[in-house]
Amino acid sequence: MAHQVVVIGMGRFGSSIAQELYRIGHDVLIVDQNPALAQQMMGQATYAVSGDATSAEFLQELGIQHFDTAVVAIGTDIQSSVLTTVLLKQQFQIREVVARAATDLHGRTLTAVGADRVVYPEQETGIRTAHSLFQLATVEYMELNSDYGFSKIIATESMIGKSLLDCGLNLASNSQKAEVIAISRGREPVLKPMNSEIIKEGDVLIIAGRESELEHLLPQTEV
Repeated sequence: MAHQVVVIGMGRFGSSIAQELYRIGHDVLIVDQNPALAQQMMGQATYAVSGDATSAEFLQELGIQHFDTAVVAIGTDIQSSVLTTVLLKQQFQIREVVARAATDLHGRTLTAVGADRVVYPEQETGIRTAHSLFQLATVEYMELNSDYGFSKIIATESMIGKSLLDCGLNLASNSQKAEVIAISRGREPVLKPMNSEIIKEGDVLIIAGRESELEHLLPQTEV
């Protein structure tokens, strides 16, 4: 089901969200104060306009109250970020407002004024990068809490043709408590693979466990 989404702020974070939402079939309105940035998004969103999102009159003219979701992707201008969030949530009563925060204080302020979800793109990218820095097979890391997460890795050459057990990757039965919970293989994912599952070229493995266990289990940089 397509949703109507407004994305405000066309930096790297905002533009990437807008492009992906549009690609997967949603109606996307992008807004930026800079006419040049708005113009660059033509063809990559349903509508592209320039204007001041901290102006209630401007937002009213856009018919913002008819949108399902708003993404406030304004980065360094914290005052504009907070004021825009206030208008969207409290005056126009947008059902879901997602706001980008640059700092913890910024994030707490956005939550206090009504943001339904606050994201920290720089921090999240840093976490993923740190976990993949010395593990070249790791393409993504998702932290569930400070001690537990998921890693997505691409099968390396040394793993292909071996079983999960042979690679030391499916150890749910022992004290390590880390497990390959799925393998992405072509169109058909392998869910809850057995220890005897043979790793094939192109496989992408999803591994769940404590951070310390994942660091131990995942293949290190191959020289």
